[in-house]
Amino acid sequence: MPDAIVNGHRDARNGRRDARNEHRDARNLHRDARSARSGLGIPVRGHPPDAPRMRIAYFTESLLPHVDGVSLTLARLFATLEKRAVDFTVFSPFVPDGTVTWHERVRAVRYVRFPPYPDYRVSLPFSPGVGRALADYAPSLIHVVSPTPMAVWAQRQAARLGVPVVASFHTDFVAYFPYYGVRPLEPLGWRYLRWFHSRCARTYVPSPTKAAELADRGIPGIELWTRGIDRTRFGSRFRDDALRRTVAGDADTPIVLLVSRLVREKNLADLIGMDRILKQRGLRYRLALVGDGPMRRELEAALPDACFAGHQTGDALARWYASADVFVFPSTTETFGNVVLEALASGVPAVVVDRGGPQDLILDGETGFVVPACRPDELAGKVERLARDPALRRRFGARAEQEAASRDWDAVNGRLLDSYAEVIAAAR
Repeated sequence: MPDAIVNGHRDARNGRRDARNEHRDARNLHRDARSARSGLGIPVRGHPPDAPRMRIAYFTESLLPHVDGVSLTLARLFATLEKRAVDFTVFSPFVPDGTVTWHERVRAVRYVRFPPYPDYRVSLPFSPGVGRALADYAPSLIHVVSPTPMAVWAQRQAARLGVPVVASFHTDFVAYFPYYGVRPLEPLGWRYLRWFHSRCARTYVPSPTKAAELADRGIPGIELWTRGIDRTRFGSRFRDDALRRTVAGDADTPIVLLVSRLVREKNLADLIGMDRILKQRGLRYRLALVGDGPMRRELEAALPDACFAGHQTGDALARWYASADVFVFPSTTETFGNVVLEALASGVPAVVVDRGGPQDLILDGETGFVVPACRPDELAGKVERLARDPALRRRFGARAEQEAASRDWDAVNGRLLDSYAEVIAAAR
């Protein structure tokens, strides 16, 4: 393991008490990614030279046409690979249709549905055909996307083929445990993650906060792979006065927006608490929720005055973002927070909590606010401040859109390719 990474892990553990200040410094990653080296001691790549010839095999449970943060991140990565003529193949239980340029690169893997969320699929790659397909492809690197049985199988195949394997950390599954009544299993979950990631040459993490946490938990080989924004898809220009009138009833009532899957691990109990506090204070506003999930009926009962828009995509989603006045996101389990970045890119100030990746996206007091986690009163206080001050919202929103615009997907993914090349070279 490179000395810089070892030292980074030691620094992150010793400096945990001061991590909050380090994270503030690291929030400028999108302007100068290398600043994270001094803040956390975790490598972040500069712009790479032309990538050498490489053949990458991806193993992922999430892929288009299934839509979530993982599948959209991979779609942006694969677009960069195609642009740079990097050869790759994908093993997944999902196969996109012909409208996706790389659909012929996907090899279907058998699966079973995940009972709590039937839209999710757990792969069963244990047929000889999958192993033969991987060996015939002869990858120079294997990238596993989640610590699933398929990923463990892929690690074993990598060892058999003499190929390095890397992982990316997209979902903090262990952080979900308290929301489903299995907090006592957290030590076992972390033990498994340490074992899984110790078998990888690198673990790519999307935010400095989550990188520091994983280093503190003993996860080795951490490196930052941040996220970009598609400026053609999000921006204040999508603001829709007709949508605003439909939702708020008039031009002056502020719209407070949440975009999220409606599930327990998003800490939506605090959203309910925030709404009650704001109602007690007499704030005139309209809460809007974009997204769907198993908590929808419960939320509809608890938030009878809210607007539930369901799942939105494309220009419709862009209009919802840009037509809001304040974005609120109480989740404590995010590794990055794509929806927060999309809100900022739409010129909407955001209020998030100080746990997980979203806090790294906020310039506190400039593009939004970061409040203590699991404190609906604190959430309500900052939302109220923005809702009552249109000038403050405009100033924060303009700065937010400007800051988000500097996050370029091609540059972000180019740094990942540079890291791939180093891993492959070190394995020779």
